[in-house]
Amino acid sequence: MSQDISGFGTVVNLIASNTFPAGIMITELADDSDPLDFAAVQIADKAMGANGDLLVWAKANPLPMVINVVAGSNDDVNLTILANNNRVAQGKTSSADVIYATVIYPDGSVSTRVQGRITDAMFGKSIAGTSFRLKTKSFTFCFQDGTDS
Repeated sequence: MSQDISGFGTVVNLIASNTFPAGIMITELADDSDPLDFAAVQIADKAMGANGDLLVWAKANPLPMVINVVAGSNDDVNLTILANNNRVAQGKTSSADVIYATVIYPDGSVSTRVQGRITDAMFGKSIAGTSFRLKTKSFTFCFQDGTDS
C-alpha cells in the first residue's frame, strides 16, 4: 500500500498572548527552504564512569520550531510584527508574548506546542546571490512542551 506523505495544505496557527491573542494562520510557506522544521531534541545525556560504566540522565530542553515563509507575504509581515514586538532595544520594551502553535497537516494529524517564545527572526530584506530573488524569511520559536497526534 502506498502512503501519501504530502505536506501540501499544512496550516500553522500561532497564538501570541499580547501581539496576536486571537491567533494568526500561517499558510504562505517557502519553497526554497524547509517550510516547517522540528529539529531533533536531546532528551538525555550520557557519559562513561571511571570504570567504563554507562551513565545516563534525563535532560530538559526546549522544543524548537522553525517556520520559513515567503518574503514580503502577509505571513512575513505578521511574523515580523511579532518578532519586533518581542525584540528588546534601548528605550523599547518587549511584549513578552507567550506563544502557542498548532500545526494541522493534510492527513488530519496535529502537532501542538505550548508555552513558547520567538527566539530568532530575520529583519530586513536579504537577496539571494544566484537567483537575485528575496530570501525566504525564517522565524525560530522554542516551546516548553508539545504533543503530536
